[in-house]
Amino acid sequence: MINWYPGHMAKTKKQLQENIKLVDLVIELLDARIPISSQNPLIDELTKNKPRLVLLTKSSMADPRYNSQIEKCFLNKQSTKVLFIDSIQSININKIYSFAQEILKEKFEKEKLKGMKTRNARAMIVGIPNVGKSTLINKLSQKKVTNVGDKPGVTKSLQWIRIAKDFDLLDTPGILWPKLDDQEAAKKLVLTGAIKDEIIRLEESIFYFIDFMKANYAGLLNKKYEVDEKTTNLEIIEEIAKKRGFFTNKDFDYEKTYIAILNDFRNLRIGRISLDINYE
Repeated sequence: MINWYPGHMAKTKKQLQENIKLVDLVIELLDARIPISSQNPLIDELTKNKPRLVLLTKSSMADPRYNSQIEKCFLNKQSTKVLFIDSIQSININKIYSFAQEILKEKFEKEKLKGMKTRNARAMIVGIPNVGKSTLINKLSQKKVTNVGDKPGVTKSLQWIRIAKDFDLLDTPGILWPKLDDQEAAKKLVLTGAIKDEIIRLEESIFYFIDFMKANYAGLLNKKYEVDEKTTNLEIIEEIAKKRGFFTNKDFDYEKTYIAILNDFRNLRIGRISLDINYE
């Protein structure tokens, strides 16, 4: 079973529970390549029906053919708006503030009618590890206010960040859920980097990836690696190992090959691939 729920995630869950009452809006970041698998069921439980803005991050890495299906899926949820973004390429980053204002407009108008004092809007930003929260916050604030890394678990504590004169964000560490019952989703979390590579065996996730590619992106593995997709997964891996020089004395270095395939996927060297493709 693939699982990863270290102590700091349990601590984060408690902190989210304690701070949710302080915010007007929840900004949930989901990986556009796995928008269903990157949904944390704890978020629905913890956010207590707060208005929500869903940001689909890393959208330039996802297969654009599925965007309209994803949007329809999430817009069916009450009090949810959806925006595809890419923090590195600055795609739709300038729309986030206006989307948040639109969601909160009615709430602040009601407060004004009640004679309540004008105050800053407050939002909590949440999501799984390595979904791009820190990169987004640095882009929004136009300076480095949080540490960024391409591995999960970089952000360790909560902090308030002002991203506009009237808008404050509460940054939170990435959090998974205690038991990953859906092991297919768990493999997708491994492939996209939400779970640390060092703590699991990559073999199962890579074999899943090859099966998925054969079924949904026929020809791409052949185009990238010049392999016969009709052969077994092991034969494909061994052929890639030969081409990369990952073998000595007829012994294949499978681990190096798994990592090479993983890095090719994560760095778009195979193509724009979405792993969640069914939105019925």
